[in-house]
Amino acid sequence: MSAQDSSFVEVVQLSKRFGAELAVREVNLAVARGEFVTLLGPSGCGKTTTLRCIAGLERPDAGEIRIDGQVVTAPEREIHFNPEDRNIGMVFQSYAVWPHMTVFDNVAYGLRVRRVNDAEMKARTNKALELVGLGHLADRYATKLSGGQRQRVALARAIAYEPKVILFDEPLSNLDAKLREQMRIELVRLQHEVGITSIYVTHDQSEALVMSDRVVVMDKGVIQQVGDPETIYARPANAFVANFIGVANLLEGRLLSRSGDVSEVEIPAGDGFAPLHLKAAGGEGASRGQKIILSLRPEDISLHLQRPEGGSAVNLMDAEVIDTVYLGNFLDCRVKVGAHEVTLQIDHFERLSPGQKVFLTFWPDHGLCLTE
Repeated sequence: MSAQDSSFVEVVQLSKRFGAELAVREVNLAVARGEFVTLLGPSGCGKTTTLRCIAGLERPDAGEIRIDGQVVTAPEREIHFNPEDRNIGMVFQSYAVWPHMTVFDNVAYGLRVRRVNDAEMKARTNKALELVGLGHLADRYATKLSGGQRQRVALARAIAYEPKVILFDEPLSNLDAKLREQMRIELVRLQHEVGITSIYVTHDQSEALVMSDRVVVMDKGVIQQVGDPETIYARPANAFVANFIGVANLLEGRLLSRSGDVSEVEIPAGDGFAPLHLKAAGGEGASRGQKIILSLRPEDISLHLQRPEGGSAVNLMDAEVIDTVYLGNFLDCRVKVGAHEVTLQIDHFERLSPGQKVFLTFWPDHGLCLTE
């Protein structure tokens, strides 16, 4: 779903300072009704501050936030709705599950605070528990639950009172790797089933790519790129996004020429080595001689034990093996190309030795020239 279809949460020119530090700088974001959007970036990039401003837990210094067309934050007009007045649900890293209450009472708590009548409270609580797969544990005390079950309780509590938006602040980071993977799938299933607009914060790129309709990559308080997971991974807007999302080999050079959708670049290989002349996609708008960063994903580089000839010798590079690391279904292989260190992934049955001479190739549409 495109945010342009129906902007349900709108963040306009949002800025927030903590003392002299500008934590969020003129952030603009539109989230469509029913969309799952993830704010992704390293620690200190501004993602959590943005989420807390949307929640009403932080007061921004400038900008405006609208939820379902209603202005809930506008410091220039002295408008600031408290969190409880925004009809939002929140799920945090800490489960905030009360140990002295049963699962049912934990989930029903928010409805009781809102003075929902008993019959409706029971119906909505049971429905929320069934949605997260905890209906059979309604009478169990929270101290008897696993970490994953407690997180499900927190999620059920957030959806029980049918909020307009659910905000997630790294809710899976306390879970072990296998359970975290299971919960990702469950969250996506639940979000699609319930259809609640969701904004999710994480620093885990895999989480963002698996779960999101769109990903918002942030760094130093600024949005670097917004797009669907495939676009963010395959067509990063700049070197930061390329390096942060997955793994990328970034080689700095200059543009020699451009023909159609393909750019030819020269990459200095270091003292004593001839420069590399390589062709790759991207480089739109760049002029001859301009600085270019060539981004190559490890899985897009082919390794050859013998020098390839003919049509397979595309973007041919001489290389020398540094080492390999066994990672189960593939080998992580580091090689030297001139003075550059390049990482690629090869078949786990391959046997390579440090110092061995090998050859690398990649298809032009598997590399990307970045101008930033």
